[in-house]
Amino acid sequence: MDETPGTSAAAPDASADNGRAVVRRRRIGVLLVIAALAYLIDLGSKLLVVARLEGHQPIGVAGDIVTLQVIRNAGAAFGMGQAMTVVFTMIAAAVIIVIWRIARKLYSLPWAIALGLLLGGAFGNLTDRLFRAPGVFRGHVVDFISVQHFAVFNLADSAIVCGGILVVLLSFRGSNPDGSTHQSGQ
Repeated sequence: MDETPGTSAAAPDASADNGRAVVRRRRIGVLLVIAALAYLIDLGSKLLVVARLEGHQPIGVAGDIVTLQVIRNAGAAFGMGQAMTVVFTMIAAAVIIVIWRIARKLYSLPWAIALGLLLGGAFGNLTDRLFRAPGVFRGHVVDFISVQHFAVFNLADSAIVCGGILVVLLSFRGSNPDGSTHQSGQ
């Protein structure tokens, strides 16, 4: 059900609960709160580590297994695609647009959380791509969490991965962003 100006954010569901119509609420507010939290935590952590750790020796959090060290990443995970910074910027912008389009029909709380994590993470890395050196659309993402034998990443990356895993799990369970369910194999 598309919402038009002047309509409510709640819509009656076709199912009844003890003779009463069940009211479904759009979950855009949840999506925006989760996205804002993910974004602000990522931004704050990056500002803190750049101010306190950049140019210093790595700090061991769990011995040599997990360390904090600032690197500037022009590419994607594992440093791949260093020359494709503009492409990654466009992909992040496209993800944001797709999530916003889905949000218009968002009634599922788990989907709101998943999409909020994706949105906040995408905004976090997009902010770096737009506003950090060497320039607009070519900015290097600040990564600082280093796990031994793995990529160095940031909290936006973690939000994106967690949101992505949740989307996959919800899809396997047959859940849709609009709150309906689908059955596979039919």
